[in-house]
Amino acid sequence: MPIYLPPSLRYFDKNFKIISSWMDHVPFGYDLIEAIKPNLLVELGTHAGLSFFTFCQSVVDHDLDCVCYAVDTWEGEEHSGKYENEVYDSVANYCRENFSGCSYLLRMLFEQALGHFQDNSIDIVHIDGLHTYDAVSEDFKNWYPKLKPGGIMLFHDTAVRRDDFGVWRFWNELEANEGVETFQFYHGYGLGVLRKPFPENSNLLQKDSMLLSYMFSDDTKDKSDLRAFYVHAARHNVVKHRQPKVLKQTI
Repeated sequence: MPIYLPPSLRYFDKNFKIISSWMDHVPFGYDLIEAIKPNLLVELGTHAGLSFFTFCQSVVDHDLDCVCYAVDTWEGEEHSGKYENEVYDSVANYCRENFSGCSYLLRMLFEQALGHFQDNSIDIVHIDGLHTYDAVSEDFKNWYPKLKPGGIMLFHDTAVRRDDFGVWRFWNELEANEGVETFQFYHGYGLGVLRKPFPENSNLLQKDSMLLSYMFSDDTKDKSDLRAFYVHAARHNVVKHRQPKVLKQTI
């Protein structure tokens, strides 16, 4: 693999402190935004906001013309548990203070938000709501038509096999479909990456970024190396943000 030194390792320094199972994928999420340069992103299931803040921070840092929507009731469900209104208030306040130009919160059910978006209009859809097989299957069926050709759909928790979590089973079915390109990170709680194909003879094809070229490479070693890279990047990110800020003294 040629030298790959993405922005998450070069200059990303988040100031949001949130405990979340998405922590393992923060560097990748930040780099994905820089690689794709989306115009429209929709997250389905935001909770305390770690993944959404990561996407928005990358949009701001790279001066992208992108609008990010977070769709959630902020009431909780059977997997996350119920939570108080303070969670929504915290997310809304942070977005207002840091991402007012690019972030919008839609406090509603996922299916209620469908009418806000045209088909083939969204560059990235992140599915992270209720994690049963039926729920994630329904989210995919509803939102895949909204995704642009060449767009990316993310599935969190593909590695979780406890209780009635069923993302892993739905993801296995997607991987068996030869009509789409897929890539999976196995570390943490798992993250699946799917790319919607372009129509045949499409003039929309464009040269992939280095990140996408590795993810959807035919070379299994490239894919393995990329997975290993982001395992180390995740560990680096966790250690870095556990350290107290050191104030510089001037002499």
